Amino acid sequence: MSLSSPGPVPPGWYPDPSGQRQWRVWTGATWSELTRPYGESVVAAPFVESLSLVNALHWLIRYGIVALFSGLGLVVSVLAHWPGTNQPTPLWFAETAIDAGIALLIIGSVLYGLALRELDGRWTFLAFVPGLNALVVAALVTQRLNRRSPALRIVTQGALLVLFIADAHSQPWLCVAPGIVALDQMQWTASLVEQLCGPASPATPTAP
Repeated sequence: MSLSSPGPVPPGWYPDPSGQRQWRVWTGATWSELTRPYGESVVAAPFVESLSLVNALHWLIRYGIVALFSGLGLVVSVLAHWPGTNQPTPLWFAETAIDAGIALLIIGSVLYGLALRELDGRWTFLAFVPGLNALVVAALVTQRLNRRSPALRIVTQGALLVLFIADAHSQPWLCVAPGIVALDQMQWTASLVEQLCGPASPATPTAP
């Protein structure tokens, strides 16, 4: 009588191998950064419909949203006070800040593009258009959550951002607009991740 070797461990939620009291996603090959704390009870539920989608949204929440809207706010604010305007900033500061803002915009746009690819199931030119990809992601997230009026959400967020870009020099209080949009997108995207993951349910009692 011979014993067959166990097959590969399927993707799913498992106790965190670091020893922390939480679940961590095993992708089938590596450990994901996606975690959930232990709850009082664990209800059996199917694993996420698309691990790559959840990971993309997880990176978007953690880095992409903050990077994109921080970069936008920084670039617009610096340009509004560029040397030569009514309320200029020092040239060295303006040049340094604009470079940092552009770098943040690039990082945020890349992560939004990846999230759009996973949400839409294919690459489109919209994934490569900074700002526009963020609004499309917001619409797709709204649809996935079965909420009403994704178009209204896009129009509202777009109007806030356009108002900020157009009047940032004369209306400094509009600097809150990117923050409002970022917070809204972070909350809705987190809700979608929660819906996709469901309750943590390890596929086996032991970690890979």
